[in-house]
Amino acid sequence: MASGILSRSLSLLKSSTFLLSTKQPQLFSSKKTFYCQSAPTYFSYKLVASVTCRMNSSRLATFSTQSVSSNEPVVSVDWLHANLKQPHIKVLDASWYMPNEQRNPLQEYQVAHIPGALFFDVDGISDRTTNLPHMLPSEEAFAAAVSALGIENKDGVVVYDGKGIFSAARVWWMFRVFGHDRVWVLDGGLPRWRASGYDVESSASGDAILKASAASEAIEKVYQRQAVAPITFLTKFQPHLVWTLNQVWKNIEETTYQHIDARSKARFDGVAPEPRKGIRSGHVPGSKCIPFSQMLDGSQTLLSNEELKKKFDQEGISLDKPIVTSCGTGVTACILALGLHRLGKTDVPVYDGSWTEWGGHPDVPVSTSEA
Repeated sequence: MASGILSRSLSLLKSSTFLLSTKQPQLFSSKKTFYCQSAPTYFSYKLVASVTCRMNSSRLATFSTQSVSSNEPVVSVDWLHANLKQPHIKVLDASWYMPNEQRNPLQEYQVAHIPGALFFDVDGISDRTTNLPHMLPSEEAFAAAVSALGIENKDGVVVYDGKGIFSAARVWWMFRVFGHDRVWVLDGGLPRWRASGYDVESSASGDAILKASAASEAIEKVYQRQAVAPITFLTKFQPHLVWTLNQVWKNIEETTYQHIDARSKARFDGVAPEPRKGIRSGHVPGSKCIPFSQMLDGSQTLLSNEELKKKFDQEGISLDKPIVTSCGTGVTACILALGLHRLGKTDVPVYDGSWTEWGGHPDVPVSTSEA
């Protein structure tokens, strides 16, 4: 089912003269002029080259092309714009939406994406042996899919999505689970990029569509035990970054880890129904609720260290103790992990199956909050 969405979308795109063209991708900008903002001070930089951008006052400003530390989980749109043409920077559009939103991320990628970005199919690059949505694929499958996208271990990867910071955090976490630390989320995503006046491409090259298709096919071949193309991306699995149902269950008794749920308070309390049928309402006993939206400001960019710390302090979460995060399907839990990473907690595991697995299991305990 996961690969079906991409397959249907690819068929639609290939049959559309508007969406798939052999011509060069078109560039357009939402503004005639744009601003150059100073780079955030929390980055560790190294001068490489420089590019020029025009400020609103018609004066020219030089923006240095710099490298960024993997200790910081996000990069600004200004940083990406300055480094977009660096040969070892790969940009991924990892947009994904809830089923009830009725949005097609691949079609939206075709309409507008950051120049040179490739499409990363969150549903497609997943475990094909389970009915749970977009579960983490095997090492072999992830390596095959990422290699098909043309990504190598030497590359720095910048991931963005169409909401600001949403599904991009999931792909950031996936790369880290498989041992690749040179990965960052674009702070504010495509909305911030466009609001800053930077160019987007309309329609993707045939090569970009073929790579997206090849990644999906590579996943299928791995799970069908068929030969795949040469692997250019080698994985190194980090088991401490991903939790299973049994680990969560064991933690209920041992309480070694503080468990934070990224879902809305209503879903956590059990007063709102789950969006997926057959899933009980409530939460894992002993867990606490910090909705993922509390990690972001009004422009969907990650909060500062001070503001993030306040959010965790308010819910009685100690940054000196271990933390595990979960959500509905393992997507927004990664936004909590992203915020905690900014605060220096780089070893936070995500419960991959999250509430879809836990709430759908008849034998595990479920708690609800009193009204």
